[in-house]
Amino acid sequence: MKSIQILCTFLFLLVFLSALPALGAEVVSSTEADQTGVEVTVYNTDLALVKDVRSILLKEGQGELRFMDVASSIRPETVHVKSLNNPPSLAILEQNYEYDLISPEKLLEKFVGRTVKIEVWNDYQGKKEIVEGTLLSTNNGLVFDIGGQIYLNYPGLKIVPSIPDNLYARPTLAWLYANSAKEKHSVEVSYLTGGMTWKADYIFVLDDADTAADLTGWVTLNNRSGAAYRDATLKLIAGEVQTVADVLPPPMMRMAMGKGVPEAAPAFEEEAFFEYHIYNLARKTTIGNNQTKQISLLEAFGTKIGKEYITRGERRYFTSSLQRGLLKQKVDVVISFKNSEENNLGMPLPKGIIRMYKKDSKGSLQFIGEDRIDHTPRNEEVRLKVGEAFDVVAERRQTRYKKLADNLYETSWELIVRNRKKDESVVVSFNEPVWGDWEVIASTHPYEQTDAFTLRFDVPAKPDEEVVVKFSLRIRS
Repeated sequence: MKSIQILCTFLFLLVFLSALPALGAEVVSSTEADQTGVEVTVYNTDLALVKDVRSILLKEGQGELRFMDVASSIRPETVHVKSLNNPPSLAILEQNYEYDLISPEKLLEKFVGRTVKIEVWNDYQGKKEIVEGTLLSTNNGLVFDIGGQIYLNYPGLKIVPSIPDNLYARPTLAWLYANSAKEKHSVEVSYLTGGMTWKADYIFVLDDADTAADLTGWVTLNNRSGAAYRDATLKLIAGEVQTVADVLPPPMMRMAMGKGVPEAAPAFEEEAFFEYHIYNLARKTTIGNNQTKQISLLEAFGTKIGKEYITRGERRYFTSSLQRGLLKQKVDVVISFKNSEENNLGMPLPKGIIRMYKKDSKGSLQFIGEDRIDHTPRNEEVRLKVGEAFDVVAERRQTRYKKLADNLYETSWELIVRNRKKDESVVVSFNEPVWGDWEVIASTHPYEQTDAFTLRFDVPAKPDEEVVVKFSLRIRS
């Protein structure tokens, strides 16, 4: 037993003594000035991957490296360090993330129990005086012992002799390292940080006939990570990347109509990446801290669009007796287009908001509505609700309801369209959600079964015309 204790003591002393050179070694500090490259990959979900490459000369043996100018929102557990030019010669033995930053309050806390100086103005003598006292407490105010008397919140400027080593001017990664190389290392430090987001915004300008539109896309990047990234390679990831939460809480628009506009080189180059899409900025950019930056994403001209008037029923209409007479129906105006190369598009579209505009009779561009799109692959259709039609009226009326058995119903309806436009015909689509085992037993107009539980009537109406559709359903639940 005694020999085991002696062995443990010997091993402890060996480890302790091996660290002594590092404790006395000169500290190497690296700032943004050492950077030779930085890459920032920003995700949709308040997350960014930073790769910071710096040229650093390290002392041989063990030492301490203070890596400054990192994001204050860094996730320290995600930090990865490697030497790009001589990997075997550099090992990281210990890492600390120092975020106890210099502030008047923090400085005074470090000097509790020590002597500080206080500069006061002597009104009687008309000059400054220096008073010395022991700082006893900083809890809810300052308590001093000055000449054996206790003073609370003694006035004047407090002066401390130095800045403690365990206070930092900015967030810093501190490493205990072992190095066997004499030349400089090209050190790449990668880490995940919060505080960075991006989103896509689109401007969609319709032509006079509502048959084509020009689409302009913008990326809006917000940096609240607590660091700036100078001449950075910027990448954006579009897609839903899963992250695991800890159990414990720790106006820029360019709008142009028509063809003949010179095509600029695309700002972003898109490529498939795993199950997501990545957008690479074709040039380097500087991302300032607390900055919102907008960068052009895409431009497309003459994209063919469709325009629909859509109204929807409710499933409960067909299994109950409604005695309320006419039911008003809101008529949604929907614009659609296909994201394809044939339609002058074809790049996967990141999710975002599309804002729609159109010129009035005076040639002035007016806002007509907006809608949100999800991530949209190429060759998929995009459907946008613009708003509700003003001059197109839709109503419905139940004309018959009969319960034939406990689970068998018959119901009859009138669908009414009134087109109050002066010189434009419309087609209103009534989407009728039904359920159970159903069949149409009578109808004055053609219909389409769009899926197992949806019935649709496309009702054309000329200017200032009223059209009435009559139909009956039998439903077995």
